Amino acid sequence: MTMGAGWYLRRLSRMGPQEVAGRVGDAVRRRRWRSAQPVCPRVTGAAFTAVLPAGTVDGVPPDAAKRLVAEADRLMAGRVEYFGVEREDLVDPDWCHDPKTGRRAPWGYAFDVPYRNEEAIGDVKQIWELSRHQYLTVLAGAYAVTGNERYAERVAEHLRSWWAANAPMRGVHWTSGIELGIRLLSWVWVRRLLDGWSGAAGLFEDNPVALEQIWHHQRWLAAFPSRGSSANNHVIAEAAGQFAAACAFGWFPDSARWRADAMRLLDRHLRSNTFGSGLNRELATEYHGLVLELGLAAVAEADAAGVPVPATVRLVLLRMTDALAAVVDGRLRPPRQGDSDDGHGLVLDGAGTDRWGSLLATGEAVFGRLAWWPEVTGTDVRTPLLAPLIRPVTTGWARPASRPAHFPDAGLTILRGPGEIWCRCDGGPHGFLSIAAHAHADALSLEVRHDGVDVLADPGTYCYHGQPEWRQYFRSTLGHNTLQLDGADQSVSGGPFLWLRQARSRVLLADASEEKGGRWWAEHDGYPRSVHLRRVELTAANRELRVVDEVRGPRRSVRLAFHLGPAVTTELAGHRAVLSWVRDGEGRSAVLDLPGQLEWRAHRGESHPPLGWYSPGFGRKEPATTLVGTGFVDDEQEFITVLGFNG
Repeated sequence: MTMGAGWYLRRLSRMGPQEVAGRVGDAVRRRRWRSAQPVCPRVTGAAFTAVLPAGTVDGVPPDAAKRLVAEADRLMAGRVEYFGVEREDLVDPDWCHDPKTGRRAPWGYAFDVPYRNEEAIGDVKQIWELSRHQYLTVLAGAYAVTGNERYAERVAEHLRSWWAANAPMRGVHWTSGIELGIRLLSWVWVRRLLDGWSGAAGLFEDNPVALEQIWHHQRWLAAFPSRGSSANNHVIAEAAGQFAAACAFGWFPDSARWRADAMRLLDRHLRSNTFGSGLNRELATEYHGLVLELGLAAVAEADAAGVPVPATVRLVLLRMTDALAAVVDGRLRPPRQGDSDDGHGLVLDGAGTDRWGSLLATGEAVFGRLAWWPEVTGTDVRTPLLAPLIRPVTTGWARPASRPAHFPDAGLTILRGPGEIWCRCDGGPHGFLSIAAHAHADALSLEVRHDGVDVLADPGTYCYHGQPEWRQYFRSTLGHNTLQLDGADQSVSGGPFLWLRQARSRVLLADASEEKGGRWWAEHDGYPRSVHLRRVELTAANRELRVVDEVRGPRRSVRLAFHLGPAVTTELAGHRAVLSWVRDGEGRSAVLDLPGQLEWRAHRGESHPPLGWYSPGFGRKEPATTLVGTGFVDDEQEFITVLGFNG
């Protein structure tokens, strides 16, 4: 996707004077760096001391270790899957090749590489993902739990290959700070997990090429932090990676300064990126997980190195962990809200390990679990390796005495009922910062599950670059369980990560009780001259969810969408839909009575235009049924939808 002059003007309009000045300074610095490549300072006597405490690896549960080794063996055979694309070239990868399009990113000065242009370089996320080197932490972890040197040797081969192919400031892997930050964090853990291997020092601290790469990565991050309207999860990854490297690889004259600056940046932006309730301000759940992983990893490096951590950092991470425990459903699945690109801060586990259960397990080890937390029954590798590095929190911070159901600052409410009925109601801000990069036009949308199965589903994200029609659909108003007027989105898009006008939502009532159900009322002003109001009531006694939509304003055309999960089949007759699905071998069903004033049709797997899709992960989509009612709405007319669960 090429960004034209119009996009740059729209993007500029969302920046303040301070951000503009900072970006001008960045541009001058980039030009200067083109011809002034400094030399890494000479390092002597470097030693790696940020090792795991003795006996830590012995605490990895056998089943988690088995999953890790199985994943490592798949990687050793050259196989990996990223964003729906299976690769079999991992024995000797081409670091700039995109297996999805077959294109190869051009070589040259990093800031000349047009990484947003898929026609020029391919799908940049496919290229970048491998070079986050999180698969190398898996291989290094397999060495740590087995002692088999073939894993360590493969890690060394690939690191030497990557360093040789990606000289400092050259190529696509030097264009984005989040990539450099996550890569540094991976290198720290690779070195830590290889500590028992005889070749570890020769690969890192005794290797001039490695020292040069580590130094240039940190110099880059110190010079070009994400700023202003871009200071979202990217700046957290940059600061966390910079800080981790400055602690574990603190061998350079600037290490102390980098360490101090990165911790100040991390402290400030963890607070600015997080609501007081603990939910991430981007209101994109996957990024809540990413930021929490990065923050915990950074604190682990600080405590391992004996570097003081501001109390505010630990407090934000504690609140984020409690908030995550509060919003997951009975199967430990969090909301599917906003953008998701399957990004992880630190990968130490094999396939089949539950990410959210792992985060809660780490939170329990570090902060202690509360009585209302859901039980985590699965095992992981990350918790027994990461948690021993972190100093347990002993400060008596106030924590919720019972499970929160409503988060006023985030506008998010969870209604719960019997049979693990779980309903997320969205009445919060459109997104974070002036561009709200990872927001969707989903004001007043609902997400309903029964025992962890998506019944009324948030369709997900699917893609970022290169497929603008699909990007637009998955973040559109029609792509969510809410109401659309005159065929328009509630918020106005200016590009794939840019919103020019943002709908403002307001929660009028939030009353949740797990015994009785709950009520939620909210409104938004996303449509000029009209206000959309939605009232939701979950009645536990009869297992019924009632949704009332009202529009105040002039007569307009309306579309009301309900997206069913991929496991749900439906029979639509008039304005009644019978839903059925299977959970754990047992058939389940529900009846969806739809507003009779609208004409209803079922859509599934349509591409021109897109409608009726569910994205289980980035780069993947599958057909799912979407029910769309069309018609007209007059002032204060109500549309009533009732979802009743059977059994």
